[in-house]
Amino acid sequence: MTDAVGLVLAAGEGSRFGGPKALARTPDGEPWVARAVRTLLMGGCDEVVVVLGAAADEAAALVPVEAASVVVAHWRDGMGASLAAGVAALPEADTALISLVDLPGLPASVVERVLGSGLGRSVLARAVYGGRPGHPVLLGRDHWSGFRESLHGDAGGRVYLEEHDVTRVECGDLFAGTDVDRR
Repeated sequence: MTDAVGLVLAAGEGSRFGGPKALARTPDGEPWVARAVRTLLMGGCDEVVVVLGAAADEAAALVPVEAASVVVAHWRDGMGASLAAGVAALPEADTALISLVDLPGLPASVVERVLGSGLGRSVLARAVYGGRPGHPVLLGRDHWSGFRESLHGDAGGRVYLEEHDVTRVECGDLFAGTDVDRR
């Protein structure tokens, strides 16, 4: 059994960004999706699954061979649909670490710190930056079903995390925590 599986959300169309972020590249040409996979693996995830939707065929070609991918047919329904499908597609593991493709500056040290808050079926933790909630989010298997049921539209898992005793892992000394919404 895998200790921790990473989940990269990369299904959206990136309307404010000007196109799917799963196709975005760093200034040196590295695909954001490849960087996200590498960061999660370097940070301690045993496996990584990438959730694709918009431009899935093009984006799938950018997913490194070390990761699996799942295509969400209903990605237009919002982040909640993509996240629910991603959690449902996770391999056998006790813990999932959820991150976003639009955090190309996320260092592996943040992943390490969040994973270091504890692994196991009951864990529920998230990175915070200067006290502001962010990603990645660490979700034990005991939460997967309730978490999926709480997902609707673009709300993601925020409501579930607010209603449960989530451990806040301060990472502001490692990263600003802001996602990239515009080119």
